[in-house]
Amino acid sequence: MIKFAAIAGVGVALLIGQGSSQQDERAAERSDCIRRCVTQTYDPELRRQEIVSLEREAGRAIQLRNGAYFRRVYSEDFAGTLSHGQQVNKAQWLTLIQSDTVKYDAFQASDIKVQIYQDMAVATCLWSSRFSTKGQQLGHQMRSIHVYLNGASGWHVVSGQVTSLPPDVGGPL
Repeated sequence: MIKFAAIAGVGVALLIGQGSSQQDERAAERSDCIRRCVTQTYDPELRRQEIVSLEREAGRAIQLRNGAYFRRVYSEDFAGTLSHGQQVNKAQWLTLIQSDTVKYDAFQASDIKVQIYQDMAVATCLWSSRFSTKGQQLGHQMRSIHVYLNGASGWHVVSGQVTSLPPDVGGPL
């Protein structure tokens, strides 16, 4: 019986020592991961392309009246100004995007330019659309500017403004 207790005691001691070693190893891996994240240099071209993709995706989301895109990418405190001067928050923007008063045949973001400043980006682009409203086929071009902030969950639009280009046909946005 004494032999069994001695063997069990040695086994427990070995397991405790192994567990402590594994904990130390995991702590070192975690510390190394944090160090890499903090000192990691970001590829500016990759970040720029990410914003370009978000701008193009916004155009598709407007055409498809896809509110899910804007719920995901626009910040909760989003503040925007439409082409006719109306100020909107995120909820108002979603209501406008999902409205069925306008049917977009096409909505394209082009001429996208992005400037990145650490965790902030400013994107400008040309929005071109063809749509029907009240039985009329119309087209509209606007210049848009979006301000993005990069946080733990990625890039989010915090502000935006749209300006109609002549001839102004009074588009919905």
